[in-house]
Amino acid sequence: MGSTSPKRSPAAPLPSASSPSLILTQPTAAERSRIWTLTHPMWGPALTLDGYLSREAYLTTVPLAKEGGVTHWILTDGSQPPDARPLLSSCETLRKRALSACAPTSTPADVTVVDGIAHGLGSVFTDEQYRGRGYASRMMQELGTRLRTWQVATTNHNAPYSPSPSPPHALFSVLYSDIGKTFYARSGWAPFASSHVEFAPAPTEPPAQNESSVAKPIGYHELAELCSVDAQLLRATLARRAVTHPGTACVALLPDLDAMLWHLMREDFMTTHIFGRTPAVKGAVAGAVGRRVWAVWTRGYYGGLDKVEGNTLHILRVVVEDEDMAVEGELAHGFSEIIRIAQAEAAAWRSADVQMWNPTDKVSALVEACGIAHRVVVRDQSSIASLMWYGEGETAELDWVANEKYGWC
Repeated sequence: MGSTSPKRSPAAPLPSASSPSLILTQPTAAERSRIWTLTHPMWGPALTLDGYLSREAYLTTVPLAKEGGVTHWILTDGSQPPDARPLLSSCETLRKRALSACAPTSTPADVTVVDGIAHGLGSVFTDEQYRGRGYASRMMQELGTRLRTWQVATTNHNAPYSPSPSPPHALFSVLYSDIGKTFYARSGWAPFASSHVEFAPAPTEPPAQNESSVAKPIGYHELAELCSVDAQLLRATLARRAVTHPGTACVALLPDLDAMLWHLMREDFMTTHIFGRTPAVKGAVAGAVGRRVWAVWTRGYYGGLDKVEGNTLHILRVVVEDEDMAVEGELAHGFSEIIRIAQAEAAAWRSADVQMWNPTDKVSALVEACGIAHRVVVRDQSSIASLMWYGEGETAELDWVANEKYGWC
C-alpha cells in the first residue's frame, strides 16, 4: 500500500501497447490499493489518503457494487507475476440495470421493452510513468468488447414484470469523459448530449420548513416508493418514444433504489469525514400522488471545507409524474420550491453550485417558468456522457432517455 508501480531497468523495456503479452485482468488487493494511492491526489483531495482508501474500500460494499457488482480492471504484462507486474492502466465498472425499447412500426402493440444490464465505466487512470504509450487505448478497446458479455449470466436481472427475457449480452456500456469527446469515441463510446442547468446556492430558510409549503424534503425512507414509481414511468416513456421513433432503439439506465443509494452512501461517507455528520435531506417532492414532481440529489466534494470550488450539489434525477400537466401554476410552483430547497442545502453544505444534467423539454420549461436565476452550460470537455451500444444499429442513432446524473460513476 502506498507504493508506485514498479520501475523497469533499461534491460527490460516496457512492452508495446500492441504486445500480445499484455492482458486485461483484475488486480490483486495489493495492486488495487496501489492504484487508489496513486489516484488520491486526483479524485480524493477532500479526504486524507487514509480516508480516501477507506472510502474506495467502502464503496465495494454498498448496494449496486457489492457481491460482484463492481469490477476493477488493469492492463498489465501477463508474463510478470501478480503484485510485481506493472499497472499500465486501470479502471472499474459497475453493473447496472437497464432498459431498451424498439418498435419496428409506429403501432404501439409492436413495442418491445427489454430489461437487461449495462455497465458504467469510471476511474480510468494511467500512472505518469506509463502515459503516452497507448496503454489506456489498448485497455479501452479490449474492455469495450469484454463488457458485452461480462456478468450477463451471473444474476437473474429480470424484473417480475419484464415483458421479455434479458438478451444474451449487455444492452450497452456508458462512461463520462473528462478529456473531451474524441479519445473514448475512438474506442467505440459515442458522445451524447452533455449539458446542465446551474443554480447558485441561496443561504435562506428552506421553504420545506414552512407549514404552508408545497414541497417537502425527501430522506432515505421515501426513496423506495419514489424509485419504484419512477421505474414504471420510465418504462412507459421508453415505449411511447419507441412508437414515435420507429426503428430507433430507445435506451435508459434504470434509476432504481440501488443506483440512487450508490450516490447517497458515497455522499454520507464524504460528509461524515468532512463535516462529522450526514445530510438528512436527499431531495424534495411536491404535489399529490399522481401529480407529483420530485428531485433526488447528492453532494460531491473535491474541495472539502477549505475550497468550496469543486463542491457541487448534483440533482441526480428529476421526475414529473404526470407529463400532461400544464407547466404553469401548480407544477411550476412545486418545482420552484424544490429548487429553493436544493439551493438552501447547497449553501448549508458548502457547495459552489447546484447542477441539473440534461433536463427534458418538460423540465426545461419548468426551469424557465420557476423564476429562479440560472444558466445553461454546454459541456465539451468534462463529464461527456458517452455510450457503447451492443445491439443492432449505430450507437449515434440511439435515443438515450433520462441521460441524467444518476447514471454517472
